[in-house]
Amino acid sequence: MDITGTHFNYYMVCHRKLWLFANNIQMEHSSDLVFEGKLIHETSYQQRSATYEEVAIDGIKVDYFDTKNKVIHEIKKSSKLLDSHAWQVKYYIYVMELNGMEGVTGVLEYPKERKTEEVFLSMPDRERIKELLVEIDKVIHSDKCPGVIHKPKCKKCSYYDFCYSAESEG
Repeated sequence: MDITGTHFNYYMVCHRKLWLFANNIQMEHSSDLVFEGKLIHETSYQQRSATYEEVAIDGIKVDYFDTKNKVIHEIKKSSKLLDSHAWQVKYYIYVMELNGMEGVTGVLEYPKERKTEEVFLSMPDRERIKELLVEIDKVIHSDKCPGVIHKPKCKKCSYYDFCYSAESEG
């Protein structure tokens, strides 16, 4: 199984979310928050389709790639998970480098917040990605689903009902 940007992002957010997604328990189709994110992606920067390309390579799918300037543009709904988004883009840069594309950088774009963040891949990042790929593979192929993490971000997750349906009120 190719490790995708989604796998990488979910690993950084919650190992349980990663395991569920990788094991075909997918709740995104019924999430209003995921739908809102898709809508933001589809309606923001509409003129880009004429200039930039959506790139799919080795399991990753980049929102927009500026081939002239070698810049990955990744659109997100909110910067609350900035660190996991940055690592997702670093992983995209890493995969592109493995495929012979040098000098690639990234930009995270948060249209609702009118905010952008540049992303670069350092040598220590490359080493950390190699370690993370091993860790992600372990989570994905574990026979046991990781436990609930009980964090405030859980309330905004498409898996919230799945994870907390057995919790008793009171």
